[in-house]
Amino acid sequence: MRHWWKLLGAVLVVGASITALRVPLAPALVHSSADRLAPGEQAFRITGYNTHFDQRVRPYVWLATDDAKFCATTVQVEGTGSLSATFDIPNGLGGQLAHLVVFSPTDGVLPLYDAVWTGDGGTPLPDRNCDVTPLAMKPFDFSFPNRSLLYETIRNLNFHVPMWFTMMLLQLVAVVYSVRTLRSNSLRDDDAALQAVNVSLLFAALGLITGSIWARATWGAWWTNDTKLNGAAVTTLIYLAYLVLRGSVPEPSKRARLAAIYNIFAFVLMLVFVMVLPRLTDSLHPGNGGNPAFSQYDLDDQLRLVFYPAVLGWMLVGTWAFTLKLRLSRLEHALDENDR
Repeated sequence: MRHWWKLLGAVLVVGASITALRVPLAPALVHSSADRLAPGEQAFRITGYNTHFDQRVRPYVWLATDDAKFCATTVQVEGTGSLSATFDIPNGLGGQLAHLVVFSPTDGVLPLYDAVWTGDGGTPLPDRNCDVTPLAMKPFDFSFPNRSLLYETIRNLNFHVPMWFTMMLLQLVAVVYSVRTLRSNSLRDDDAALQAVNVSLLFAALGLITGSIWARATWGAWWTNDTKLNGAAVTTLIYLAYLVLRGSVPEPSKRARLAAIYNIFAFVLMLVFVMVLPRLTDSLHPGNGGNPAFSQYDLDDQLRLVFYPAVLGWMLVGTWAFTLKLRLSRLEHALDENDR
């Protein structure tokens, strides 16, 4: 079948999109009512997300450092998403950040990293172990990683990032056709470069829209003065200027050569603004300016099973859209010639 790749792209996009929207997030701890230990009996109210705390099966709660595990004296389940725990805190603790950890037989081990400052004294957290032998093993379930700040918006990874990969692929295709135009002076190759840029701008717009929505949810603003965001916007304007340049040169052969040269430089600038500069400066964007990339802390094995098919699917669909746009353009040129 000649067009198997088109069917594959459509299936991957539909399947990845449905999975990205329907798969639940993994359970996680999201908040503790106290962030500093005080001597004596101290109560913590712990809030979970997508957790399944059960009054019939007592969870275990403890504070953990590299050297000690300090367990709660009482634990009370308040609901499927919250519980309270009481610690008997000795005097003189100090100088450490401790993780707050909950073990629930239904959800497994749930850490809230660096959740509690142990105090200003000089005594390390004592090691008061408790029996956390699992009463039941957590069943395997397919879920997305639950990360602070991101929460449900992590699903957008399967839409936002594939848009930019597809845009870059189409701009690479445009450069290949531009090089061919300079070598052969072929107007057909020039038209192919134009249509590749046109479709790439569609995916650039989708990338900017999905990125803006994500920024609003995680950073609190639709747009921030971030190197990568500004670079993406500048890249889009550079390629829009490519279309303006083409419209300003009436002679077809001259227009094709000027546009081809511009397109090659535009692709180099895209790589600089999107791939190089954000890695050399401070950036909120994951993977840039010292921020760890998704592959290092968010892109777990289960999310990869959706993310990679989404990237491949959108790239195939983008290529399909390019071939349709090119065929339509050539039909329009053929009709114009017939009318003459």
